Amino acid sequence: MSDIIHVTRSSMPNFNEYIEEIQELWDSRWLTNMGTKHQQFEKLLSKYLNVKNISLFANGHLALEYAIQSFNLTGEVITTPFTFASTTHAIVRNNLKPVFCDINIYDYTIDVDKLESLITDQTSAILPVHVYGNICNVKEISRIAKKYNLVVIYDAAHAFGVTVDGASIANFGDASMFSFHATKVFHSIEGGAITFQDDKLIIALKALKNFGFTSPESVEYIGGNAKMNEFQAAMGICNLRHIDDEVEKRKSIVDRYLDRLSGIKGIHISNIRPGIRRNYAYFPVLFDGYKMNRDMIYEKLKNKGIFTRKYFYPLTNAFRCYKGEFDLSRTPIAQHIADRVLVLPLYADLSFKDVDRICDYILNDK
Repeated sequence: MSDIIHVTRSSMPNFNEYIEEIQELWDSRWLTNMGTKHQQFEKLLSKYLNVKNISLFANGHLALEYAIQSFNLTGEVITTPFTFASTTHAIVRNNLKPVFCDINIYDYTIDVDKLESLITDQTSAILPVHVYGNICNVKEISRIAKKYNLVVIYDAAHAFGVTVDGASIANFGDASMFSFHATKVFHSIEGGAITFQDDKLIIALKALKNFGFTSPESVEYIGGNAKMNEFQAAMGICNLRHIDDEVEKRKSIVDRYLDRLSGIKGIHISNIRPGIRRNYAYFPVLFDGYKMNRDMIYEKLKNKGIFTRKYFYPLTNAFRCYKGEFDLSRTPIAQHIADRVLVLPLYADLSFKDVDRICDYILNDK
């Protein structure tokens, strides 16, 4: 049992497995610019996620920025403030205006009952967020988007490998962004990907992440540098071999938490929609009416060497960089959850003893 417990810990393959995977890079010296490992990783991911089109990026944020750019959006994009900074920043950095829809109390995803009231003649897209591996109401979002002819781009950073009624989450909407950051269920150290429906985006996304080049002497897009390098791709290849085992290990840890914390007055666990195959990305707990509030639990655990995370707090529409731009009173449920939620430690090699230690500190007064 370790003395210090962090909120997450990166899963890694056996050292020799990774060394073997990158060995050929010393011979080829092809270290970036979409080399053999990049191409292999893309094919493996396409098969695993059961998608037609996928494009790899250096990280999830750049993937999202360029996905938005590739659709040539204008005006307003409806999204949620209950998310990581990247989601909102990606919209703003594309010179678009985020319009914030509240979340639902059931699973903390965007409240589809409030979506239509926010649509104006300036709305060009909806950017919902799958939160903690909890999946948005994709069917209702699709219905609304078709009714108003809107693009749907999902922030699926938390949703790698999740399925809905047997269908890969990567196939919903016009595009989905996945993050392969080191702290995620599945990672390539840093990295990200866009899955998408329209074959026409293949050229655009490839160009946008490579300075806009469509050939050695032709620059047709205003792009940047967002290419995944070969070492990242190699790590992804290795980790993909073990992802199902990793998810099973995380499931057992979540089950242990549920055994200890379910049914306790004032402790609330978010719901999961029926038909979802989970990836057990995070374990969020809502302290609402408990004998200690969220911040008290946070400080108590930190003093015991257990590091949790107020995730997501603050809401993105309350960031200092956006001060005065948004009406915070329009997202009261998101604010309620943000003030009370705490993500507890969860990773594949977290021991049951450490889970019990965490729960004991939460449940006991001392």
